[in-house]
Amino acid sequence: MIIGHTLHGSGPQGVIVLHGWMGDYSVFQPMFDFLDTDTFTYAFVDYRGYGKSRNITGNYSMAEISADAIALADHLGWQRFHLVGHSMGGMAVQRVALDATERVQCAIALTPVPASGVTFDDETEALFAGAIDEPEKRTAVTDFGTGGRLTQRWLDMMTRSSLANSTVEAFRGYLTAWAKTDFAAEADGLETPFLVVIGQYDGALQAEFMRETFLKWYPNARLETIDNAGHYPMYETPVLLATMMETYMKEHV
Repeated sequence: MIIGHTLHGSGPQGVIVLHGWMGDYSVFQPMFDFLDTDTFTYAFVDYRGYGKSRNITGNYSMAEISADAIALADHLGWQRFHLVGHSMGGMAVQRVALDATERVQCAIALTPVPASGVTFDDETEALFAGAIDEPEKRTAVTDFGTGGRLTQRWLDMMTRSSLANSTVEAFRGYLTAWAKTDFAAEADGLETPFLVVIGQYDGALQAEFMRETFLKWYPNARLETIDNAGHYPMYETPVLLATMMETYMKEHV
């Protein structure tokens, strides 16, 4: 079984792209027109229970995402490849980099969850848990992540897309996966080149948090901030994000 995916480009450099909790691969579509498809071939993954993999069930874990991504690379004939992961996918790329270290040229973690997971206060935990069954809480999570500064029409679109492109079972399972999984001790010292990208207006994942996690663990990690973006720079600043990603990947060909 090969996980559902969307190929974009025909270049010699392969890129596995892993999405976040709130939506499938289509969250990256605003960037498609700006990607260098002569240099790179992008494989945008849909996790089990999401998008093109909506009818594929599983245990909805980081280890499973990693195994599916590596199997896809094998299927595509990519012995070496780059990784890009957003939010929950930023945690997943760390797992892939550990499971296939010699194959990963570099990893780009966009507004990412660290390998240690996330500790919530009671109010925040209730908000995220409530988002499983209550659409208005999915909207609130997205609004918080983008600094409460974007149009209601966009927030509503994100919620509709999330509901349409994921099963409740998968959405519930992946919340546990990214919030409660902790493989930080295993990740500490991993030498894979990492570009960690945060948004200026992200409600939670800011520079100090990244310095205490990614930059502390990974000796070859670099941190960059995108101005005028929050948790979804692929929507908020797609041209700039595409430029930053591909500049970094071209440094690690």
